[in-house]
Amino acid sequence: MSFAAVRTPTSSSGSMSPPPGVSFGAGSVPRARGRDLSGPELEVFVSELAERPELWIHLVRHELTQRVYEELLSDEHVTAWLICWMDEQDTGFHDHDLSAGAVSVVSGAVREERLAIAGPTRNGVFRAGGSFHFCASDIHRVSHAGSDPAVTLHVYSPPLLRMGAYVIGDDGVLARHPMSYTDELRPRETND
Repeated sequence: MSFAAVRTPTSSSGSMSPPPGVSFGAGSVPRARGRDLSGPELEVFVSELAERPELWIHLVRHELTQRVYEELLSDEHVTAWLICWMDEQDTGFHDHDLSAGAVSVVSGAVREERLAIAGPTRNGVFRAGGSFHFCASDIHRVSHAGSDPAVTLHVYSPPLLRMGAYVIGDDGVLARHPMSYTDELRPRETND
């Protein structure tokens, strides 16, 4: 499937976000209701969402300077996002506070790295059709991989409200910087 020809309308403000309370149908994808979902359950949900491009393809667009992200669903137990990636776009190391999560790659490729103190980071490259999940305590980073633009779907439970971004200071100390889910994740500089 090629996303290059996809054109999407923008609102007068240029925002691609749906109006409040509108989920573009992502809520119709089957999942357990009335409770938070585990990482493996989220991976099943995000994989099924990936199989329903009519629910999100109209939001796909890429920018050279930053990732494009669009909220697809938000309820009491789950949030879902579409994220578009270009060369060298990177989240930096971060956690998801209280939320477990899962990612499905629908085009292109991304690299996930898990922070490991006793040894090198644990890396995996995920291409279209691939997915992975993580628990709330995992510290990882996701970055664009390959030469083609990438599109990923992300789901979180409970809904993602806060994150922590990590940086290693000049003194070698690892520091966590709390941030809102509305802030763009990016690699942090020592003096951020």
